[in-house]
Amino acid sequence: MLLNKEGFDLWADGYDQTVQHSEEKYQYPFAGYKAILNKIFNEVMAVPASTVLDIGFGTGILTAKLYEQGHSIYGFDFSANMIAIAKEKMPEAHLMEWDLMNGLPQELLQQPYDAIISTYALHHFTDEQKALYITQLLQHLSPTGKILIGDVAFQTREQLEQCRQDSEGYWDEDEFYFVHEELKVALQEICELTFYPLSHCGGVFVISRKNINAD
Repeated sequence: MLLNKEGFDLWADGYDQTVQHSEEKYQYPFAGYKAILNKIFNEVMAVPASTVLDIGFGTGILTAKLYEQGHSIYGFDFSANMIAIAKEKMPEAHLMEWDLMNGLPQELLQQPYDAIISTYALHHFTDEQKALYITQLLQHLSPTGKILIGDVAFQTREQLEQCRQDSEGYWDEDEFYFVHEELKVALQEICELTFYPLSHCGGVFVISRKNINAD
């Protein structure tokens, strides 16, 4: 079931526990969740005191750790309750309420970012919308910046279909999950894209601008 704003507000208090239950049982959709967050954390930590934009930060599980390590955190989410939880963890972070379906808020586009991160948020977009959104995000990176996306994702369409069959009864038909082979083709002319599969249904995309000086 696709959750709307009210659904996420109602889910906010139990969000972390819900994720933990799925992750511990190594079940779709959150199998590999900790490994995915660790991968993104380590990628961001490679640049000390970096400026980070988190799209759909939820309760701030990942960004709070980066905040504690001295990174400057900016971000938006459309759940007021989740924002309230995140603000308790990151009182000096620049967090705002915004629906990612409305594009990018101008208030957060006043500087380039060393890392733009998103975990389990962009699967609400269709495949075409994801490609367009990533194209927009590339324009707001620092010269060596990266987009880091952790989500339900598969190497191939066949792997997605197998997971759908294995998850019969609780597969979410309202979502549009990432398929690496297809996304790479859609973005091959504009960026460098690497996919790190970290479970049977999840992984991390590391995306950067194309090196126009490369041979």
